[in-house]
Amino acid sequence: MSGAREALVLSGISKRFGAIEANRNVSFSVLKGSIHAIAGENGAGKSTLARLIFGLYKPDSGTIAVNGKAVSMSAPGDAIAAGIGMVHQHFMLVPSLTVAENVMLGVEGRRLFSPISAKNTADEIRSLSEQYGLPVDPEALTGKLSVGEEQRVEILKVLYRKADILILDEPTAVLTPQETDRLFSILRTLCRHGKTILIITHKLDEVLSLADRVSVMRKGEVTGTVECETTSKEELARMMVGRNVLLRVDNPTPSPGKPLLVVENISCKTENGVLKLDNLNFLVRSGEIFGIAGVDGNGQSELLSLLWGLRRGKSRISGTIRINDINIIGKSPAAIASLGVSHIPEDRLKHAVIGSFSIRENLLFGRHRERRFKKGIGFDRKNVSVYANRLREQYDIRCDDIDKQSIGSLSGGNQQKVVAARELDRPGLRLLILAQPTRGVDIGAIETIHRSIIKARDEGIAILLISSELDELIALSTRIGCLYNGSFRRIFTEEDVAKGRCDEQAFEHEIGLHIT
Repeated sequence: MSGAREALVLSGISKRFGAIEANRNVSFSVLKGSIHAIAGENGAGKSTLARLIFGLYKPDSGTIAVNGKAVSMSAPGDAIAAGIGMVHQHFMLVPSLTVAENVMLGVEGRRLFSPISAKNTADEIRSLSEQYGLPVDPEALTGKLSVGEEQRVEILKVLYRKADILILDEPTAVLTPQETDRLFSILRTLCRHGKTILIITHKLDEVLSLADRVSVMRKGEVTGTVECETTSKEELARMMVGRNVLLRVDNPTPSPGKPLLVVENISCKTENGVLKLDNLNFLVRSGEIFGIAGVDGNGQSELLSLLWGLRRGKSRISGTIRINDINIIGKSPAAIASLGVSHIPEDRLKHAVIGSFSIRENLLFGRHRERRFKKGIGFDRKNVSVYANRLREQYDIRCDDIDKQSIGSLSGGNQQKVVAARELDRPGLRLLILAQPTRGVDIGAIETIHRSIIKARDEGIAILLISSELDELIALSTRIGCLYNGSFRRIFTEEDVAKGRCDEQAFEHEIGLHIT
């Protein structure tokens, strides 16, 4: 890409929110027609920088130049006028509208008596879809699309507004591996047509496989910009974290004990009669990690809901789930937790945190009945503070004030650290149910969480691990079940895992997914 014209140049960009300096003197350039990654830990300032470029925030100092011309970004309209578009991590679509209607929303500069033609918009969407390899039906209801299809609509919205520079914030956070491959193919096609891509991510494997160059951020600053062809995952991790990082933690040979969780002949149908779990059988022993691999939508959510008592009266269920010989079907989450069960749910915003409450309060949720936190009819503030600050330091939860700052103000990765810290630290644990425990978490925090999971296993805790990250399952699991259409196609044995027989290619047929 040497000698290519610079599509975007940032010079000395700084942004402060009260006492928090989110970006400090950020400078780098993005070459036209390239894919440029911004990588960094959770809370490093990546998303703030993206919002500054798109005009959602205004820099306190510094300049932004597009195609050699200085621009002032005080609102997204300024960025759009400069040819910049953004695909947000959480999609901005109206489910009850069609694809074409969503694309049309917010289009400016149309006269009152010259309404937008829905037919012309649909035709233009079809043309853009064909040109850039973004297959989507303009007449389809957005609420009925898959996550991957929704993302294509977001990209089409940006292209419809004539953007030449596309910013994508954590674009693979909710995609399956298959959808991720398809997205990368689309982004490469866009580059071949002269578009410039700026991708915000913490996933280093994706950076190295997709991007031409990467700027690494740490604590609001850029620590360096390097060519992806000449760097390594180890070097990028050091630049991100400021130390050497174990990309795969040590995992001593486990010594499993007796079965603690036993799932027998579990079938589950929705209220509409759709079969979600089909005669599912497995067990998890104390001192082992039983991993479940599978593409989202093959029964994982229904299994988790049953294990945590969230499907009482909502489904037709047969079979038994026993924890320490006690059948938990029909029991409440509190009753299940009293058996020594802890749970990291797949949707933290729905089941694990309350965004308007403080970080300290969220660290206490579900643990407020523990005797060490009580004093009279209230809480022992000193013990709660010691506990919260210990977890903050141990899990590197990036925040300004653990007592006053709301958890909703944290990055998604730091929110996940709060949930993981709270659940992995519980006393009296016998069973850990972990669903996507490192989703959205940076490489340094993944190391910490993985060490804690292995430590819990070595202390004799039974662990059920459901993850869409095959590398994570292979690195941690004692045995791995391949879930497809509500039942296991195959369970890789302890020997299979130990001898490396369950690499990524071995999963291809078992979970109904082609991995490239």
